[in-house]
Amino acid sequence: MQRAEFYQLAGVILDLAVEAHALLRGATRQEIPGVREDKEQHPNAVITTITIMDAAGARAMGKPQGTYITIDAPELRVEDPPVHEAIANLLAGKLNLLLQKLNVSPADPVLVVGLGNWEATPDSLGPKVINQFTVTRHLLKYAPQSMPAGTRPVSALAPGVLGTTGIETAEILRGVIEKTKPRVLIAIDALAAGDLQRVGSSIQISDTGINPGSGVGNQRADINQQTMGIPVIAIGIPTVVHAGVIIYEALSQMQQAFPNINLQLNQAAGQNLARNVLAPFGGNLTVTPKEVDDLIHNLAWVIGNALNKSLHSTLLQAQAAIPLH
Repeated sequence: MQRAEFYQLAGVILDLAVEAHALLRGATRQEIPGVREDKEQHPNAVITTITIMDAAGARAMGKPQGTYITIDAPELRVEDPPVHEAIANLLAGKLNLLLQKLNVSPADPVLVVGLGNWEATPDSLGPKVINQFTVTRHLLKYAPQSMPAGTRPVSALAPGVLGTTGIETAEILRGVIEKTKPRVLIAIDALAAGDLQRVGSSIQISDTGINPGSGVGNQRADINQQTMGIPVIAIGIPTVVHAGVIIYEALSQMQQAFPNINLQLNQAAGQNLARNVLAPFGGNLTVTPKEVDDLIHNLAWVIGNALNKSLHSTLLQAQAAIPLH
C-alpha cells in the first residue's frame, strides 16, 4: 500500500505543506499544477519553499493559496547554542521576507500570539515562546522616552485553549485586534509531523494563517486574514507524530529488511490494521519524544530569538538596554 493511501486510512493529517507536496507528488509521480517548489542549502539547514499559486494548486494540496517555507534543521534537537543562533537568523530572514511581502513596515504594530496549552508539554510551544522575546507596546505608551525612535510596537498574548477558557481562540483574538489594532498577527503553534525525522527539527512559516489543532484532529476556528481582518503569519514546529506514521514506517522497514516476507497490504487490510491498533484511542493517537521538555525549551528560544531579530531591528541597532532574551 502506498504511503498516501495508508495515511488517509489511518487518519493522518499533514500540517507541513512540504510533506503534503512530497506525498502528493509521489502518489501522482508528476509535478502538481499550480504549485512550485524551491530549495536552498545552508550550512545548518535545508530550506524548502512551497508556493501554491492558484486555486487548482490549493485544491490539489488541500491548503490555502500562499507561501509555505520549511526550514529543516536536524541540529535543532541537539544542545548547540551557536547552531541554534544560526537557525534563528535563517528564520528571522524568512519572517522578514513575508513581512515585506505583506507590506508591513518596520514601525507597524505587531501582535504575537502563542497558541496551545501550557499544561500539555508537546502543545506548550506557543505559550512558552511568549516569554522568549521582547514586547514594547506598553513601553512606547508609558515610557516613550526610553525607546529609540522608530521602535516597533509589539504586543503578545497566550490565550489558552477552549477547554480551559470556554472561549474560542479566534473570538479572543478578534476582540484584542479590535482594541489594539495591529498591522499583522504572528501566530505560533505546535504541529503534527508526517515524518518521524521532522519532529522537533522542522520549522514552517507561512502567510496563510493557521487552523489550531488540525494536526491532531482537534478542529478549531481558522485564524487567517478572512477571520481576523488582518494578515496572519503562522510559525509552527512539529512536536508530535501520529501513531499511524509509526505503523507505516515499521511495516516499510520490515519489508526492506525481510524482502521474502509478504507484507503487501490491500486497502481493506490496511484499514483494518490501522483501526485495530489505534482502536483503544479512538483511532487518534499522537506520540512525542520523551525529552520533549528540553526540546520545547530550545525551540521556544529559537523562535523568540528570531522574533527579536526580525521585529526589533531598531532596538538591536541602537543596543537598547532592555532584555532581549
